[in-house]
Amino acid sequence: MATMGSFSSNRPQLFDEVRGRWVKATPEEQVRQRWLKWMIGKLEYPKELLAVEKELKELPHLFGVDLPERRIDILCYGKGSHLLYPLLMIECKEGKLTEEAINQAIGYNHHVKACFIAIVNLEETRFGLWVPAKKNYEFYPILPSYKELMKWVRP
Repeated sequence: MATMGSFSSNRPQLFDEVRGRWVKATPEEQVRQRWLKWMIGKLEYPKELLAVEKELKELPHLFGVDLPERRIDILCYGKGSHLLYPLLMIECKEGKLTEEAINQAIGYNHHVKACFIAIVNLEETRFGLWVPAKKNYEFYPILPSYKELMKWVRP
């Protein structure tokens, strides 16, 4: 297993096991890599169903749709029958989880249409699900496992 941080050519680098390459160890990338390792190792998110640092137009379920120039941090797909669908979109932040960050994630998800969203940093998690009766998201301080999310979308 690759270490969280390694050095290459005197520049801090991190190995992203989802993308299969070394990436610059920016503060936000450190958040992203920590969460990816936790999701895959502890919460059992299938690595093959994760998309990392993708522009909206690169997401397979959005091909051909007119989209703004935006980039998502992490998207996990759910697998149903023979189809994939956006299950969880995660926005990673190096700093505090502000209302602006939450609104950014909600805005991105307007296009992505994931069943769930989360905003995370190194110390906090805000996991959100849409509550139709309230016409708004409710947020919780935990990220459920892949199996738990799949139970919620397929009881």
